[in-house]
Amino acid sequence: MEYVYAALLLHKLQKEVNEANISSVVKASGAAVNDAQVKALVAALADVNIEEAIKAAPVAVAAAAPAAAAGEAKKEAPVDTSKSEEAAMEGLSSLFG
Repeated sequence: MEYVYAALLLHKLQKEVNEANISSVVKASGAAVNDAQVKALVAALADVNIEEAIKAAPVAVAAAAPAAAAGEAKKEAPVDTSKSEEAAMEGLSSLFG
């Protein structure tokens, strides 16, 4: 996962997403670099428009109530998640674009 984060960071900083740069970012984080995973990620991202992939990424909205987690069968009014999803997308876009 750290390799994907490194690629996203490089993209955000408008740096080239290549093996050397991803390895540098991962090393700087203190993690050990697996060259095979770096090569696989760079190859997988070769034909990917990262900006479009970020925009198309689904956003999971976690709205689990503590009562539901405890197994209680309490019925509640439906929750309008459209505003929550919009706010989540705004937050995500502020991170990556």
